[in-house]
Parts: sequence; C-alpha cells; structure tokens
Amino acid sequence: MDHVAPVLFLDLDGVLSPFGASAYPDGYQERVFFEGEDPQRYCVAHGDWIRELAVVGELWWATGWGENANELFLPLLGVEPLPVVRFPPVPFEPELKVPAVDAVAGNRPAAWIDDNHTVAGQRWAAERPAPTLLVSIDPAVGWTRADVDRVVDWAASLALQTRRPRG
Repeated sequence: MDHVAPVLFLDLDGVLSPFGASAYPDGYQERVFFEGEDPQRYCVAHGDWIRELAVVGELWWATGWGENANELFLPLLGVEPLPVVRFPPVPFEPELKVPAVDAVAGNRPAAWIDDNHTVAGQRWAAERPAPTLLVSIDPAVGWTRADVDRVVDWAASLALQTRRPRG
C-alpha cells in the first residue's frame, strides 16, 4: 500500500493568534489588520512550524480569513501562500466549516488544528473511515510546540503503518 500524505487544516484566530490571552504572550507581536477591529497577535517563530507541517502533509488554511491569511498574515512569518478552504462569508457558524473541510479531505487522512471543534466537527472526525486527528487549541494560549509535535508524530505513524509488510 502506498503512503498517502495526510491533509492538514490550520485555523488562524485562536490558534496562531491567541485572542483569549489577557496580554500577548512572549514572542508575539500585535498588528491591526482590519480597520476598526482589535489587533491580531502573531509570532514570527510560527513560520518554521508551518513549514514543518507542510513537509509532513498537504497544509491548508481552514480559517474565516480566507485569502487574507496568505496576503496579510503569512508575509509576517516569511511563509509562502497555502491553499485555502472556502468557507461561507464571515460571519458564519463554526459548524459550517465541516462540509468545506470534508470536501477537501475526501478520503485521505486528515488532521485539523482549531480552537473551536464543534460537535459537528467531532462527529465528522469520529465517523470518517480515514485516520483523523483533531487538535484543539486553547485560544488563551495559542499554538504550542507540543501541538506541532502531535501532528508530526501522527503523520509519521501513518507513514510507518503503510510501510509495514502485511503477513
């Protein structure tokens, strides 16, 4: 059986930009991206983590930012644009992410990094025949190295499973 690289979904608000923290965490900076809105937080070191995930799977944005994630956010991290899951226009209910994520994932293994995994998303993950990992992020903390390692280790375990001889 050939190894199929997993598709990896990455949210922005609450994950890369920990809006729930009372002050921006060490290593983060703030910038206003949208006039009239609060500043967003970002950490330049996350660029390396994003590049690392892009090596172990097919990395997609799964954020209401849409193309703005590529045009406004990624240049601050020195990362090339990522494909974008198409969601309804903002604002939309978080469970409406599920059909769009499912359409991109198809029957491939999938990992989804988000700060708001809804009941619909959890049901989707549990019912998929393909291996599926949900990584829940605390929006007061944001993305951590442990979260990245969890996805990298999961992807590596998938690759090992497909290389083992059957007998």
